[in-house]
Amino acid sequence: MTRYSFNLRTRAGQRVENISILAPTRSDAERRLRQMYQHCEIVGCHQTTVPRRGDTLDVEALIELISGSEPPSQRPRPASHHAPPSTGSSSSSSAV
Repeated sequence: MTRYSFNLRTRAGQRVENISILAPTRSDAERRLRQMYQHCEIVGCHQTTVPRRGDTLDVEALIELISGSEPPSQRPRPASHHAPPSTGSSSSSSAV
């Protein structure tokens, strides 16, 4: 996607600078701009390529964010489901 930054002059003569619009083409960006500022004069336009986000939606992280918990990467990992190795004693005794 491309970010188009426009500088323009409204029909009343007011100067407006740095209006950013993300669009696939300049004509699409100008169409959107003219929906907001009818009969404006475009004084300048600067375009920059915006890299696409490579990350995908992480549903678990989103649920954690909504619930207010720590994200999974910062939260301590739960204990293993396996029983700890035995110490050789089959009976357990508790000291009182």
